[in-house]
Amino acid sequence: MSFDTAISGIKAASTNLGIIGNNIANAGTTGFKSSRGEFADLFATSKLGTGSNAIGKGVQVKSVNQSFTQGNITFTDNVLDMAISGTGFFVLSDDGAQVYSRAGNFQVDREGYVGNSSGHRLMVFNTNTDGDTSGGISELKIDTSQIQPNATGNVEFTANLDSREVLPAVAWPGAGFDAFALPPTAPDADMFNASTAATIYDSLGNAHTLSLYFSRTATGNEWEIHTLIDGVSQSGPDVLQFTDTGLIDSASLPFELNISGWTPLDSTGAANGAATQDFIIDLSHLTQYGDFFSVSDIQQDGYATGQLTGVEVGDTGIVFARFSNGKSRALGQVALADFSNASGLQPIGNNVWSETFASGQPILGAPGAGGLGLVQSGALEESNVEITQELVNMIVAQRNFQANAKVIQTQDAVNQTVINLR
Repeated sequence: MSFDTAISGIKAASTNLGIIGNNIANAGTTGFKSSRGEFADLFATSKLGTGSNAIGKGVQVKSVNQSFTQGNITFTDNVLDMAISGTGFFVLSDDGAQVYSRAGNFQVDREGYVGNSSGHRLMVFNTNTDGDTSGGISELKIDTSQIQPNATGNVEFTANLDSREVLPAVAWPGAGFDAFALPPTAPDADMFNASTAATIYDSLGNAHTLSLYFSRTATGNEWEIHTLIDGVSQSGPDVLQFTDTGLIDSASLPFELNISGWTPLDSTGAANGAATQDFIIDLSHLTQYGDFFSVSDIQQDGYATGQLTGVEVGDTGIVFARFSNGKSRALGQVALADFSNASGLQPIGNNVWSETFASGQPILGAPGAGGLGLVQSGALEESNVEITQELVNMIVAQRNFQANAKVIQTQDAVNQTVINLR
């Protein structure tokens, strides 16, 4: 009887329409991957095989496979929206179990974790503050606490001292200066030829002013350097000798001033509670040419505390937090997963898949490494459903349904003819 054959065809066509309908329904779903039905014919067989004149018994749904082709990428205003350009899946934590997704519409929850609207948290490789991976993966958390300040350890000046300068009119006093004395004392312009200043930081992140004063001596190509911090003289003076080419003798390099045991003060001149501090002032790049005094560069490695002002995600997946003091630190590197058979993944809804025996174990890696795609921040991957193709597929499935229904109608007519025989 061909009823069973036609019914299997109707079921297959209905299944195909269901798959097509699901694709069309998710045409606007971020990261959705379209599916297609794969069908196979049926034959009545035994252990000895199938007869040479056997008639098939219809069709069966062999599998429903997903297509993981790249969807179009659209741009958004949310820096935590991420799109994978190329191969790979975001690794998400579902209460500790790993699941995988191409949908990168992430946001921060009330605990500071980055995840999707279904509560799946984004997994990242652990990194140090410079962005170098340190092994292991964990859930990405945006820490909104202030960044810890860093006390200055090194200061570097690049400047030119004017070789045409002569001895200052007034000698630098041996007792130095103290801005907190009664009355306060400060250098007079007749005591030095040039000066410069830089901001340095103590262990609590308080800013202080480091001042250097340069005075020509009676010895040719020789200068004295007087160091003050917040208007208080430090030990010195230090003597700097140039060669007749205007450079510091290589035997004296590096030329460094060592500030030892400095006690940071507050605005009243009292100790402010910060740790006693040692640091180095590197003057190796000073020159003495016949040109006006000029400072071309000042570098120092300290900084104050800072508030979180934003987050950035690079194309290699490094997530950086930016702070109000101009510093940034890495929070992790987005982990991507690849599978030897992505079509074997099990869709579990909410735009995520789970690992199966057919998919193989996930191969984790950083974006851009090992054939994995790059991460694009402020963008989302659209569904890869092609509406035009789906509509054509729908017409074909509809015709298949109608044709199988016609077989049933024809078989019924034949049966009725047989019954009516006398």
